[in-house]
Amino acid sequence: MKAQARHILVRTAEQAETLRQRLAKGEAFDVLARKHSTCPSGKRGGDLGEVRPGQMVAAIDQVIFRKALKEIHGPIKSRFGYHLVQVFYRD
Repeated sequence: MKAQARHILVRTAEQAETLRQRLAKGEAFDVLARKHSTCPSGKRGGDLGEVRPGQMVAAIDQVIFRKALKEIHGPIKSRFGYHLVQVFYRD
């Protein structure tokens, strides 16, 4: 199984919630990821590329491989901070 996803990683739940609200109002995910994400993937607009089960931390893995496609999920807490995740496809 593999999936294609993107995410925004920030330090606090409050930052993640603020960004989630901005996304809900129509702001571009890739623009917000480039500006706010602390993950190296932020430079690519949050693009994680194709991932397989076990490549990401467990909390993110569960979202990528179990939650609804194309929705913004989060904030999701991991040891790295708080994530907003969007999954495009999985097979």
